[in-house]
Amino acid sequence: MENKLLLKKYTNRRLYDTEKSIYVTLDYVTNVIRQGRQIIVSDAKTGEDVTAAILTQIVLEEARKKNYLLPNPLLYLIIQYGETILSDFFEKYLEHTIKNYLLFRGLAEDQYKKWLDLNANHSPVNSQNLNSLSPFNDIFKLFSGNLDKPETKK
Repeated sequence: MENKLLLKKYTNRRLYDTEKSIYVTLDYVTNVIRQGRQIIVSDAKTGEDVTAAILTQIVLEEARKKNYLLPNPLLYLIIQYGETILSDFFEKYLEHTIKNYLLFRGLAEDQYKKWLDLNANHSPVNSQNLNSLSPFNDIFKLFSGNLDKPETKK
């Protein structure tokens, strides 16, 4: 259970952190997750894994605080189709979409940091520097004085 926090859920809805030997709130669990840790929540009496229920409860509490999380038409679909269609969607498609978004965001941030490093070193933008930042080549051409018209496809 590397980096996973084991919590026990008691019948009185209290959550118990087995690492720190303390009772915790949903806000505490939310902060643990935001710090990058995963949790496993088991029912203290039966040992049943109730992690999904607690995670769902956290999402609903966050929605209540912000008074909006998902648009009403999507909520209607979730209720209407329940576990059949939407569980596959959420389990497969949405999870991969979010992971890919986070990966892309990380790559874009890395490329932007490289650009800032180039600028901080006061080195002129040259073709060798641009090649190391290939996803942003078109943008950097604007700053390198190479304002040629974009190539048109024939």
